[in-house]
Parts: sequence; C-alpha cells; structure tokens
Amino acid sequence: MPGFASLAMINLDAEDPAALATFYSQVLGWDVLHSGAEYAMIGDGSMSIGFGKVPGYSAPGWPEETAPKRYHLDLYVDDLDKAEEQAVALGATRPAEQPTPERWRVLLDPAGHPFDLCLRS
Repeated sequence: MPGFASLAMINLDAEDPAALATFYSQVLGWDVLHSGAEYAMIGDGSMSIGFGKVPGYSAPGWPEETAPKRYHLDLYVDDLDKAEEQAVALGATRPAEQPTPERWRVLLDPAGHPFDLCLRS
C-alpha cells in the first residue's frame, strides 16, 4: 500500500537542545544546522533530527523507567566495543543491564534517552 506522507524529520525532547545536538552530531558525523537555547537541529543532507526544549524534562531512565520512554534510536556500527567507547567518550553512559551485548549495546545519551548501537550485519 503506498503511503500518503514522507518522514520529514525526527524531533526529540531535551532539557538542553544544543548539548544534545552536539552529542548526536559527533556520534553520527552530521552537521549542526541550528543551535539555540530552545531548539537545535542536525542533519546529513537527507535526514534531520531536531531537539526541542521541554520545561521540566525528565529522562525516562533504563531499564527501570522513571518516566515513559518516548523513543529510542538504533544506530548501525561495525565494531560494538569501539563504538561504545567513542559514545561514552562523548558523554553517553552504559547501564549495567545489557539484554544482548554481543549483538547490540544499550547506552544512554547525555539527556538520559536510551539508544542502541547495533552490529551491522
């Protein structure tokens, strides 16, 4: 069935949009297209991710969710250990619980959103 819309971009809630844009621009190698106190955006020329300030933002936590998880990104990588090391150096954290660490790693971005580094295979 053909769709009637196309994905324009993804927007994520944040306490500090500029900081989260910087983090993901470094993880993905994308350009920061806009960076302000209320909103920031990164892109690669075909896809964009926006980060909007939400007053009173609270991270969902993982695996014990203190607030509902709103989304998570799956990112393909060639080397899990190396990618995890690089993401942590940029400010990500690694929760103790890892469901399938030989296939993917769950990390938390600087705002507390979970994201997965997945083996490209």
